[in-house]
Amino acid sequence: MASREQRGSVRTAVVWDALESALAGGPRDVVDLGGGTGGFAVRLAESGHRVRVVDPSPDALAALARRAREVDLEVSGIQGDVADLVDVVGAASADVVLCHGVLEVVDPALALARIREVLRPGGLLSLVVGQRHAAVITRAMAGHFQQARALLDDHEPVDARTGRRFTAEEVRALLAEHGFGAVSVHAVRVFADLVPAALVDQEPGAAAALVDLERAVSQRPEYLPLATQLHVLAHAAS
Repeated sequence: MASREQRGSVRTAVVWDALESALAGGPRDVVDLGGGTGGFAVRLAESGHRVRVVDPSPDALAALARRAREVDLEVSGIQGDVADLVDVVGAASADVVLCHGVLEVVDPALALARIREVLRPGGLLSLVVGQRHAAVITRAMAGHFQQARALLDDHEPVDARTGRRFTAEEVRALLAEHGFGAVSVHAVRVFADLVPAALVDQEPGAAAALVDLERAVSQRPEYLPLATQLHVLAHAAS
């Protein structure tokens, strides 16, 4: 369990740094789209935010409820998806929307349009997406050369399991097109997926040192193409 927690911390530290800084200053109404079992939602609720998780999986929502009960917190779980997001949470009902690992497997334009409707003017979108350049390298290193070639220029999903990937430029353009501005982009998991898990799990201090390294490169633009994921913070236009 401790090893899994260490790896999870390494992979999400950069996202949490940016998100907690952006949410400082008081409780917010948060919608976590595709939030699953509540990995982000419960921690946000522990910080005093009012959180609703929207997810199509009843099993994930049941796990979310158990996790929230374990820490004696209330987190609302709502079965739904991108298409009915406005219906299940209400228009202009959120200060913050989390959309982490969702844009890869849905219609990005539809998702951003629905999120824009749910956010109040000036509201915050926290977006995590898979990054294409790193995915090309990963597939090539695994010997999947045809998949790597297809990913170079193809904006559509290569396979149903992993979905589409994005470049930072594509994400910025999508957000601008759907009424989001003031974008900041962070590189996530630049090294975490390349370092052997055994090293992080067993070498004393390795996990903390790797987190420090990830944080050090997260805002350096030259490392964005190497990141497994991009974390983007953007505000809905007022």
